[in-house]
Amino acid sequence: MPKTNCPYKTGFGYDIHRLIKGRKLFLGGVAIPHSQGLDGHSDADCLIHAVCDALLGALGKGDIGEHFPNTDVRYKDISSLILLEKVNALVQKEGFRIGNIDTMILAEEPNLKSFKPDMRKAMGDVLGLDPSLINIKATTQEGIGFGSTHEAIAAYATVLLVKK
Repeated sequence: MPKTNCPYKTGFGYDIHRLIKGRKLFLGGVAIPHSQGLDGHSDADCLIHAVCDALLGALGKGDIGEHFPNTDVRYKDISSLILLEKVNALVQKEGFRIGNIDTMILAEEPNLKSFKPDMRKAMGDVLGLDPSLINIKATTQEGIGFGSTHEAIAAYATVLLVKK
């Protein structure tokens, strides 16, 4: 089968982590004051994990668990910003650049509105992107499903990659 030379690629990512006491809450590379944090091997930043999966998906390179397994001690408590940096290096190596990123966080609490600019800046700094190319939306589950029980926070992400 001939190799395609499509100038655009899109990717989709999703991640969810359980909320637990005794951990800091990180979303989009930003520490968010809250009574609970996300449980995981790394800092469990589900927003960045969803973005990483979207980028890897666009490249056809598997998922975050394949690249940074939770059985590898090198990734224990690591900042997800470092994982994002490594995934972005792969994007660059494959000859692409990020066109834009669109995300959605599902969380009953805390209210994330005031943290969105800092999240966009943190991810933009790592990716070498203007923060205006990174959109972060947040919503609740309106009392329906997992979010209504305050058990977890989830995130979705889509990305557009453009051939350099």
